Amino acid sequence: MDKDNKLEFEELLKSIINALTESSIPEKIKDEILKELKEIRAFALDSRAPRIMIVGRRGSGKSSLINAIFNTYVAETGDVKAQTGRGNWHSYKSELGDLEILDTRGLGESDKPEECAEEQTPIEELERAVKDKCPDVILFLSKAKEVGARIDEDIEQVKELINIVKELHDYEIPVVGVVTQVDELTPKKEEPPFISTVKQNNIKEAVSELSRKLDNITPYEVKVIPTAAYKMFDENTKKLVEETVWNIDELLNYLIEKLPNDAQLQLAKLSKMKSVQKKLARKYGKRISALCGGVGAVPIPIADLPVITGLQTTMILIIAAISGRKINKDSIKEFIGALGVNVGIGFALRQVARQLAKLIPGAGSAISGAVAAAGTLALCESSIAYFIENQSFKEAKEKFNSELEKNKAKI
Repeated sequence: MDKDNKLEFEELLKSIINALTESSIPEKIKDEILKELKEIRAFALDSRAPRIMIVGRRGSGKSSLINAIFNTYVAETGDVKAQTGRGNWHSYKSELGDLEILDTRGLGESDKPEECAEEQTPIEELERAVKDKCPDVILFLSKAKEVGARIDEDIEQVKELINIVKELHDYEIPVVGVVTQVDELTPKKEEPPFISTVKQNNIKEAVSELSRKLDNITPYEVKVIPTAAYKMFDENTKKLVEETVWNIDELLNYLIEKLPNDAQLQLAKLSKMKSVQKKLARKYGKRISALCGGVGAVPIPIADLPVITGLQTTMILIIAAISGRKINKDSIKEFIGALGVNVGIGFALRQVARQLAKLIPGAGSAISGAVAAAGTLALCESSIAYFIENQSFKEAKEKFNSELEKNKAKI
């Protein structure tokens, strides 16, 4: 978010808190909402560049994976000599946000990198970089064809890195194993999504082997994700010429789960992957719909509407931010107006609840809560359709109506 949008978002959060303070909503529900608003604030207003440490031997595909994560050309690859010298933080900046990668020269390599390193060992180089900034997560890379090779020394060094981060920053850094270049496994000519039994079995075997080797470096089980990230760019224009990319979305989804709250938004935006953005949007949609359901179930006519409407507007702003689109209060009003809800979404849902309550006497409060949650989920899907999938206002409205009818049928 830019400075103006952050100010508007801050004002919105304050207005919800003020509405909560003035309402008769039970303290337990108020506390739940305040806790959620605190996390939302960190996610949206305190958003920062994710810091990812990528380690692995020369040729393990570090630079290629960086390009795949950025979804554009950002790093040179070295086919013969080790390209990356000392541990360096590489910053990628764009209008969508920033991403910082601690790219390292390969662990356990014998050749000197092309860049001159000041320290004698890769670990010493990395310790210097980690002192400067605490990484959020470690990606341990291994080529699919080399997971059975002797990488015990590399794994011990990753274990050492975990201890260094813990000592310097008191942070239990998560580790993710990444099997790279699975497209090189037999049969080589097969294109993604790699559905042949032979290919799948070879990928599973590589994942299993790396999982076994990473088993003892953390107190938790290390997730291992197989990937392909081959991208060829024109040397002059840096435009994509050819690619074989597979499973990067699964890796990004898992990374977002492991990243601190304030580092998730920019990774989702920078990836430009709709599947990744939609998953994160639905995560907040479900959480906010649960809050709206709790507020709506309280038998306080009208008093809960500012809170519900404020929470739903917050959700729309979050989804818009995840999409990377520039938004403000006027664009949100335009979107809400296009849905045909000109007097507030909370009021419209309250009207629906009243209609349902006539059919089921004595269940008004429970129905109000269920309808508030159902309507918020419908609004979430409508916002995803418009902001992330780039559908029209008309299509977004149709999505809202169809999702609301589907959710109401479950009540």
